[in-house]
Amino acid sequence: MSSFSVAGVLLLASATAFAQPGDGGVDPGSAVQKQKSVLVVYETRRDAQIVTVGDRELPRILESGLPAGVDFYSEFLDYARFAQTDYQTAFRDFLESKFRGRRFDLVIAMGETSLNFLVNYRDSLFAGTPVLYFNSRPTPQYPNTTGVISAASLSGTVELALQLQPETQNVFVVSSAIPELTDTARQQLRQFESRLQVTFLTGLRTTELEARLKSLPARSIVYYLVVDRDGAGEIFHPLDYLDRVVASSNAPVYSWVDSAMDHGVVGGSLKDQLAQMQAVGRLALRVLGGEAAGSIPPVPDDLNVTQVDWRQLRRWNIRESRVPAGTVVRFRTPSAWDRFAPYFVSAAILVVAQSTLIGGLLIARSRRRQAEADLLKNQIELRQSYERIRDLGSRLLNAQETERSRVARDLHDDISQQMALLEIDLEQLGGVVNSDAESLMSDALHRAREIGRSVHDLSHRLHPAKLRLIGLVAALHGLRRELSHQAIDITFNHKNVPANIPEELALCIFRIVQEALHNAVKYSQGRHVTVDLRGRGPGLALTVTDDGVGFDVNSNWRKGLGLISMQERLEAVGGSFEIHSTPGAGTRLEMAVPSRLDPEVAA
Repeated sequence: MSSFSVAGVLLLASATAFAQPGDGGVDPGSAVQKQKSVLVVYETRRDAQIVTVGDRELPRILESGLPAGVDFYSEFLDYARFAQTDYQTAFRDFLESKFRGRRFDLVIAMGETSLNFLVNYRDSLFAGTPVLYFNSRPTPQYPNTTGVISAASLSGTVELALQLQPETQNVFVVSSAIPELTDTARQQLRQFESRLQVTFLTGLRTTELEARLKSLPARSIVYYLVVDRDGAGEIFHPLDYLDRVVASSNAPVYSWVDSAMDHGVVGGSLKDQLAQMQAVGRLALRVLGGEAAGSIPPVPDDLNVTQVDWRQLRRWNIRESRVPAGTVVRFRTPSAWDRFAPYFVSAAILVVAQSTLIGGLLIARSRRRQAEADLLKNQIELRQSYERIRDLGSRLLNAQETERSRVARDLHDDISQQMALLEIDLEQLGGVVNSDAESLMSDALHRAREIGRSVHDLSHRLHPAKLRLIGLVAALHGLRRELSHQAIDITFNHKNVPANIPEELALCIFRIVQEALHNAVKYSQGRHVTVDLRGRGPGLALTVTDDGVGFDVNSNWRKGLGLISMQERLEAVGGSFEIHSTPGAGTRLEMAVPSRLDPEVAA
């Protein structure tokens, strides 16, 4: 692959990730200069786990320590996939073209390959810019450079494996043909050669490796370092290749970096990549805060954490009692005690508390029962008193209606008849008087007729006989016509009203509507009154609404005998009654009549 094509691929891969000067961003002469500009050069591919952790954690760490913020960039050597001799020159040309005119406050080399690249080309790319690196072994002291050094504990993983599986006799190391990593592994594992047979499976074709892993001898373990290119030159993502190794191996698999966890490995002395980025971030803040990089000695740090996957312990029948103290056990499925211990403790505390209180509760129970008996007795007496009062109210209303009926009958059968005879006599007398007395006789006849009409109306108001003759709906229509006049308009609506309403219910509804309309005409000062009577289920719902002046229900409830009379009439038949009104907003009466109705054809 030519230098031009390599640079083109890299430029295309980075085009969507970073903003260029002059593409609509902040003016270089304003706020950008106040920020710190940082570039990280990874030696791995873009989708490596170290990149995921680094690009998430480093900007967060730097932002938290830099008041003006940070302008953060990442680039990737990806040396495992681009091993051409002219590749680094092409990558240098790409960076020079991309960042021409931009000055960085710090360049971070993540890995030895990245550091070597920057050492070779820093003068042409980032002259005068401090360099911070992360490496697994000591590095020559370069000018204006500092770093974090943390050696990978490859032997620590084997030590853990021997504690978990002391019967182990064979270790098969799976790796690409990477000299640096392979040489380090050989050097660190040499100490186990007296008790273990260490075999390096490096540079094999994938199919050949999988066949070997399926037939490993008993008492073996597999140690996965990294494979990004197999012996046939095929490219792999290291974690995807680990998944294939775990799937093929008939022995437990261990590793040396925490990104391998949750990919089927038992565990190991694993480099903590989050701690790695935190260490780099802390040192970067020192340099960005003003310390000269060349004056800061390289910082040694042990980032290895012994970890195991609880699920793999169970898969390979490894006793958890063999796990060394201080080991991080991940992915553990909590036991019943782990999940419910707080509830168990709480339950025990509650039992003790209840045992302490139970004696007092027994005493309180006897007292409560006595109080409940007294309360029940009082409730019964109160209920009986209420029933007597309700019965008395009903009897009074019935007596009132009986007396009204008697008076209405006397007025109709006696006084009304006498008034009719008096009118006849006055008419006859008017024909024989002289002309001087004719006017007087006419006035007397008119007054007699008015008295007769008033007596007739009074008789009907005292006892509406037409209610029994023509039914509730027709009687209410008649009541509407009687009370309507120019100053107030009364509307009566009805729907689904049964035709055979019991007489006492019909009379109750009629009296309530009569009282409500009289109150509206007399006190509301409104222009419109609406009466709405509807059959609702097995009962009736009555609503009377006016647009008058309204009143304060709470302060006037007990002052109006008409309202009390309506409520008592409804209570006598088991109905309910509500008033909604405020001064200046009209009045709405809502009543519900009980279900003692025979639903037949509606009026």
